[in-house]
Formats: sequence, structure tokens, C-alpha cells
Amino acid sequence: MTSQGKTALFFYLLLLTIMTPSLVNAQPLIENPTLDEKVKNFLSDNSHKWFDMNVPASDGQLLYDLIVSRNYKSALEIGTSTGHSGIWIAWALSKTGGKLITIEIDEGRHRTAIENFRKAGLSEYIDARLADAHTLVKELKGPFDFVFSDADKSWYKNYFIDVEPNLKAGGCFTAHNVFTVERGNTDGQAKFLEYVMSLKNYQTSVDITGAGLSISYKISDQ
Repeated sequence: MTSQGKTALFFYLLLLTIMTPSLVNAQPLIENPTLDEKVKNFLSDNSHKWFDMNVPASDGQLLYDLIVSRNYKSALEIGTSTGHSGIWIAWALSKTGGKLITIEIDEGRHRTAIENFRKAGLSEYIDARLADAHTLVKELKGPFDFVFSDADKSWYKNYFIDVEPNLKAGGCFTAHNVFTVERGNTDGQAKFLEYVMSLKNYQTSVDITGAGLSISYKISDQ
């Protein structure tokens, strides 16, 4: 290779590192076939039970893929429900060596989620908290590199504003059920999406293959 070619390759690799550090510097995933089999069996056996304010399996898979592909380790979920999305997130974190904090205000759903996490074999990767997210999200210090918002939709923008200072550059903020925004809705999801799309240090897209998941990557702190 010529010196000119080597110089071009160096700057290309440098640019790639700056643009996608989580992919270039990603550590090998942690392999645990026994846990994988247990989680898969649990999800399969309970695939018809996730009707109580839970994500569809396609969105759960998307959350899993986002975490694994970017090697995220410190996750926050706002709105546990009975634990379907938390299982997908924690399963991904078991691969990266991370942990999930998940918040639920309803005591019954919280108890059910804890039992589901235990049955799926993922309890050690999850810190499940019974609390009002309006208050607790403000108090959490983080830092986080992945956030999933699926609680009260009218508060989406507030949740984002509260957690944003504790989201690492390169991190990702996701929010559920925003596909209605694409149809001209003007509720809390629309206000949130309009706000986050206006931020110059975020890159936001909406995946509509499931129930509508916004994906916002924090490009920089400013």
C-alpha cells in the first residue's frame, strides 16, 4: 500500500471510530447458552400473556438488538408493566455485562414483573423499583447509556428532560407507542417527538414495524 493510501486508510478508520465508538470498540458479548435457552423458553411459553400494557415481541426484539449492537450496559426503563420489555432488555444486558433499573407505579404489576424476571432467570440483571417515575426519574443519578420510556404518554417529554442530563453521549433514548404521531396525532407523544427531533445533538428516527418506537441517539452533550 502506498503512503498516500495508508494515510487515507488512517483517516477513514479515525472517522469511523469517532462516528461509531460503541461499534468499533465493542467488547465481545458474554455467552451463556443455558440462560439463553431459559429466556427463550419463558418467552415462548408466555407469548400469549403480554396484554397488560406490554410491548409486542417485535419491539422487544428491537430493544434487545439496539442494546447488543451498541454494547450498552446501564439501562433505565420507565414503566415496567408485568415485565415483557424488561426481559428483552435484561437479556441483552446479560450479554454486555450490564444492568437495568426499571420503574413501575402499580404494585400488582410490579409484583408480577418481579416473578416473571425470576422465572426467566434474569433477576440478577434487574433492579425493579416500585415508585412514581415522575419523582424517581429526577432523583436517579445514572449515568445511563440506554433508556426506554413506556409509562404515561402525556409525560414523555418530561421524562426525557429529566433523564437527558444523565444520558451518556453515544447513548440512546427510546419511547414506545409513537407511531400515532405519524398519523397527525397531537397528544403527549407528538409533543415529545417534536421536541426531541428539534435537538441538534440528537438523531431521531421512528421504527413502525411494531407499535411505533422512537429511537434517539445522543450524538454529543451539546
